[in-house]
Amino acid sequence: MAAQLSSDQLVGILRDTVVSLVRRDGVDLSARQLGVFLTCYLNEGGHTVRGLAQDLNVSKPAITRALDRLTELDFVRRKVDPADRRSVLVQRTVKGAAFLRETRHIMSDALSANKTEAASRRVAS
Repeated sequence: MAAQLSSDQLVGILRDTVVSLVRRDGVDLSARQLGVFLTCYLNEGGHTVRGLAQDLNVSKPAITRALDRLTELDFVRRKVDPADRRSVLVQRTVKGAAFLRETRHIMSDALSANKTEAASRRVAS
């Protein structure tokens, strides 16, 4: 589906999604926090600060700050890795899963609105 959309349409969907997330009642995440959140929820595996820092190409302290906020919101939970007690695993939560569902719904609405707008522009041409 994404291959059928132009880069301008994709950016429009991103904009509409971010605006909807900001306007709704609820928490606002920074771009970094959202990136960490989505990486934890969309990529399988046991996530660690080190691994997230590598995946996102940012510093470990930046990941730690993002995880502090996500933990505060109960979107993720930290747990000591039983296999290596020096390492901390990042776990998903029910509240985080609900936020991801809401974000998906918002993006779906933005996609539908974008398609409707594009179709009406084609008819008007």
